[in-house]
Amino acid sequence: MPSTTGPDAPAAPPLAAYQTFATRDLDEAREKVARIFCPHRLDSIGGHAGFSARQHHLKGERLSLNYIDYGSKTLIAPGELERFYLLQIPLAGAAMIANGPDRYATVPGQASVLNPHLPTMMIWGEGCSQLLVQIDRQAMQDHLAQAIGGRADRPLTFTGALDLTRGPGEALGNLVRHLVAEADAGRAPIGQGGLLARSIESAILTGLIEAHSHNYQRLLGRSGASAAVPRQVRLAEEFIMAHLSDPLTIEAVAAVAGVTPRALQIAFRSFRGTTPLAFWREERLGRAHRDLTAAAPGLTFTDVALRWGFQHFGRFAALYAARFGQSPSLTLRRARGADFLD
Repeated sequence: MPSTTGPDAPAAPPLAAYQTFATRDLDEAREKVARIFCPHRLDSIGGHAGFSARQHHLKGERLSLNYIDYGSKTLIAPGELERFYLLQIPLAGAAMIANGPDRYATVPGQASVLNPHLPTMMIWGEGCSQLLVQIDRQAMQDHLAQAIGGRADRPLTFTGALDLTRGPGEALGNLVRHLVAEADAGRAPIGQGGLLARSIESAILTGLIEAHSHNYQRLLGRSGASAAVPRQVRLAEEFIMAHLSDPLTIEAVAAVAGVTPRALQIAFRSFRGTTPLAFWREERLGRAHRDLTAAAPGLTFTDVALRWGFQHFGRFAALYAARFGQSPSLTLRRARGADFLD
């Protein structure tokens, strides 16, 4: 454990007892971070004078707890992480994140989650320091399958910044900080093996699935992961996902599921906390959001609305704003205006 020299001594950074390196050499920092994470581009923006990097790393079974800072404004471009998800919780400063089509900024109170199957580029501002939870990709996908009570065939894809100031996001952030504090007190909660450490890791995975926006969110339901999802619900969901952009009626979906429309409505209410057509609408809104944030040249929000079956543009804009807190036109402008190298 780190020692102190008196009440006025500067506080040690988190996980100080698990330091892997501290250096002012850019090449050394790049090489040593790559050993734990993955090969990546690392450049100090505006000169190397203020560059002073460190990483602390506590390894568990399915995840690790980390602390990193670089001192100066730094470009980090790993491409696809491939093997792991990365939850990044800023403690100080700001970071700009590009992960696939997503473009957003984070500060204390907002976290980012890097999807391993999408290319990543980031800029950490001067003075930015972050706690990072590195989560094994396959473990995350397996945990998701347990949470939804079925197969998870598509990659779990998180979207946007994660709010750590309220609700499940606040609980998740508090849990990570508590685990770090326990490690700093000499009581490492992970890395020792055993059922308790595994349960703690599972709590973080569950917390992330519950707290953040992702492409399986509507499958979580309100009845808990232990409830078996009825066959008619699974069949209806598969049909809806295969025909997202097509006109659908509850009668058509119910026929595929082999039940009456009323029976399907009741099953969805019981196991998903929504209706089949509301599920269809929310999935289409999610796809529209992804298209808008990708900001293909020449794309308009009306193009996206029509692509995903929204014929009434005013209604689409209202639904989109209610879901994402901004108009589709604003999403498109922000996606096109983001410049991570300024």
